[in-house]
Amino acid sequence: MKKGRLVILGGGESGIGTALLGKSKGYDVFVSDKGEIKKKYKNVLLNNEIEFEDKQHTESKILDADVVMKSPGIPDKVDLVKQIREVGIKVVSEIEFASNYTDATLVAITGSNGKTTTATLTHHLLKQELDVGLAGNIGDSFAKQVLEENYDNYVLEVSSFQLDDIHDFNPKIAILTNITPDHLDRYEYKFENYIASKFRITENQTKDDYFIYDADDEVISEWLQHNQIQSKKLPFSLTKTIEEGAYLDNNKIIITIDNNQIIMPTENITLEGKHNIKNAMAASTVAHLLKIRKQTIRESFENFQGVEHRLEHVLKINKVQYINDSKATNVNATYFALESMDAPTVWIVGGVDKGNDYKELFPFVNEKVKAIICLGVDNEKLFEAFGNMVDVIVETQYMSEAVKIAYKVAGAGDNVLLSPACASFDLFENYEDRGRQFKNAVRNL
Repeated sequence: MKKGRLVILGGGESGIGTALLGKSKGYDVFVSDKGEIKKKYKNVLLNNEIEFEDKQHTESKILDADVVMKSPGIPDKVDLVKQIREVGIKVVSEIEFASNYTDATLVAITGSNGKTTTATLTHHLLKQELDVGLAGNIGDSFAKQVLEENYDNYVLEVSSFQLDDIHDFNPKIAILTNITPDHLDRYEYKFENYIASKFRITENQTKDDYFIYDADDEVISEWLQHNQIQSKKLPFSLTKTIEEGAYLDNNKIIITIDNNQIIMPTENITLEGKHNIKNAMAASTVAHLLKIRKQTIRESFENFQGVEHRLEHVLKINKVQYINDSKATNVNATYFALESMDAPTVWIVGGVDKGNDYKELFPFVNEKVKAIICLGVDNEKLFEAFGNMVDVIVETQYMSEAVKIAYKVAGAGDNVLLSPACASFDLFENYEDRGRQFKNAVRNL
């Protein structure tokens, strides 16, 4: 039975996964990418006899769609997307499309920072006892996993861009880690638009669902005071006592749900930094809701390895610790990184600035940073912000050179931290490429 025509804009991980799932469900599928589709993805399309084009968008082939799945990287302001919407074609994101074809319990995690660590940690806690997949912005696409794995549960890392195109998507458990200004270029530079986009994660939830969030985050608290949500709220906090949810008391995490309490000592958590206590609270609240045994949760915390490019300890050379935090693509993420430094730090920073305000970093830079290496095409703003705060501030456009300078400047007991606070697209393919180049340069010292 033919379902109609499914057009997919963007031939990346989410696009190819959706194409495969769509074809299996009886859609006539067409994939269109303005750029070049990677060879590995082209081969999948060819092997599955799915029609596609790249380096162009043929409007006539796109505007006769019944439904369009738009890659999260394509902004709404693109003319083609405007045309699609004007003629009344339904636009969906991959998470929306795929969720229609699974009855699994969905745990969806969003936020400006911490979502990858929280998603990876949650999956790590659940997989010991449950059949569970990890998808969304991480690993294999959600659509592909629904088609091939058919897990009973999914942990999904979802971005605001994916939430912008949901209609019925409804996670059993939604997590909002925090909200700080990010990606404002996609939201008409209005912070309230970005906030509303994040809260869409709750819009289809019912009273039988759960919403886990950071009660210390003023932006979240303010929104919840003025807006109603249906789901059961389970906040977490480092400073307040929480009756239903999680809080910190004498270095112990205390989680209470329906009068059922568990206590987790934090000294077993392998992740460093206050922000990771919050990520641990969110993940263990999910595990508690899904009836994972306390012993399993504790053991899982002890053997969790963390996420690549997120405060990742690379090597110690001449008593200097090299740390890869390339995933810090905004100021708030770098704030957490600098906060967790416990030694004098040589800081490698810079890239494509998304309208950054560096003020909140000043106390940490004054207290902990001994030298700054600017790694970007345009470093003027960094020099203006930090030039008077440190004795050494230099610029370079090569990772290998940045690491060599750091090696010369750092002394025994110091840290060298790559935490760019910016996007990577000026000198690198993406933050992963930036992080790998850093690690290779360190290993070649």
